[in-house]
Amino acid sequence: MRLFPHHGVHLIIGLTVWSVWFVVLYGGLSVGCQLAPPLLAEGAVNWLNILLGLSTLMVVAVLLALARHLWRQHAGHEQQVRRHICMTAAALYLISAFATLAVALPVLFLPPCI
Repeated sequence: MRLFPHHGVHLIIGLTVWSVWFVVLYGGLSVGCQLAPPLLAEGAVNWLNILLGLSTLMVVAVLLALARHLWRQHAGHEQQVRRHICMTAAALYLISAFATLAVALPVLFLPPCI
């Protein structure tokens, strides 16, 4: 089944991805610290923070790509409701991308297992 850009499910996908990412980020951090904690002397630059940072960037890239796609699709619809869903969903994807970056910001500055 092809998911159309004006489908209402786009209104919840972005924030759902953010909430799942929140759980994965801090769950993965906890598991990584329990199984193979990086040395405290390494500071914020260690294997765990790099892994979490790169995966955060991938999630943000997907959210931004979806936002861009839906923003471009809103002009192609003549119906006001479909345009509104596309524009609102694009805004929610952008908010979700920003929230994902904000949640992962400590990965850049703090050692993971303190």
